[in-house]
Amino acid sequence: MAEDVKVIVFNLGKEEYGVEVERVRTIERNQHITRVPKTPSFVKGVINLRGVVIPIIDLRGRFGLPETEYTDHTRIIIVNVKNIEVGFIVDSANDVVDVNEDIVEKPPELVGGIKAKYLRGVAKLGNRLLVLLHLEEVLNKQEIVQLENEEE
Repeated sequence: MAEDVKVIVFNLGKEEYGVEVERVRTIERNQHITRVPKTPSFVKGVINLRGVVIPIIDLRGRFGLPETEYTDHTRIIIVNVKNIEVGFIVDSANDVVDVNEDIVEKPPELVGGIKAKYLRGVAKLGNRLLVLLHLEEVLNKQEIVQLENEEE
């Protein structure tokens, strides 16, 4: 029998996404972000979080979705990927659910306009569809460097 994994649920538009709780360091309210020149447009800059400088990525921009104004619900989810801490700007983060690995299906080629390579899978939870992120691909360094070069 497959194990249950605790997942933090966040929203980008009407879609619900998830990232494993064990990868999440903290969830912060939106705060001042210092811009960094010569970075892709979805890299919003850096924040100083309790003495640690953390790069901030707008997930809407990373996935090619239209960016929106930040609101009181906007959150920055700080995750750890390969010992690097990165913050993701999301529309809201408001739930923790248990997802059994047995119900995680391979993602279709596109989910809400997002390429399948960024997704680990899709889980059906009752009438909810939860899209699980593949963090290593979301933070694929070669791809981000390539995008930097294209934007110059």
